[in-house]
Amino acid sequence: MRRRQVLKHSIAYVSMLVFVCCFFIVTTTVLKLPDAPTKESAMGFYPITRSRKVSPKDANLGKFGEMMIGMLPQDLAFTVFVPSEEAFKRDLRLSVNDALKSDRFNDTYAILTRLLGFSAVPRALSSANVKLGELVNYDSLSGFPLYISKDIDGMLVVNRIRSEIVDVRKKEIVVHLMDGVIMDAEFEQSVLSDNDTDED
Repeated sequence: MRRRQVLKHSIAYVSMLVFVCCFFIVTTTVLKLPDAPTKESAMGFYPITRSRKVSPKDANLGKFGEMMIGMLPQDLAFTVFVPSEEAFKRDLRLSVNDALKSDRFNDTYAILTRLLGFSAVPRALSSANVKLGELVNYDSLSGFPLYISKDIDGMLVVNRIRSEIVDVRKKEIVVHLMDGVIMDAEFEQSVLSDNDTDED
């Protein structure tokens, strides 16, 4: 009889110990769970900006952007990821004042033609065509792969370059203004090395 009582007490003691340990683990885990991400913290690397769907009249694509769009037939559907003027200056060291002078115009035009091959897709692709959390892949005119996703504020991200303005219509062409230049590493290296020799 005494043995049974000791056994019952032992089982009750072990059960109580397991219960207390489980309760302790659950409460400390629940209390230390991270907060659900807010819109700002879910963004990660990119700052929050509101999606700006701009009419063609209000959109400023810059001189280089307008030149790139002008190279395409206006009556066919294309999507072009045009770098902003700031991106041209920062990433390729091309400024409108210098690059469009008569002695450098042909070189600049050749660079823009090549960039158009990297950043244009032969179909209309608005930001509404890309679902949040989805990654779509298209080949550009030159066959360069473009990986396109949508950020939580509606902006498109192409090959890790974020858009500043989306869904600008130029007749049948959809234009997205980008905060960077879409190109392959070989072309980037050749353009930057050409710019370095021009400065010397």
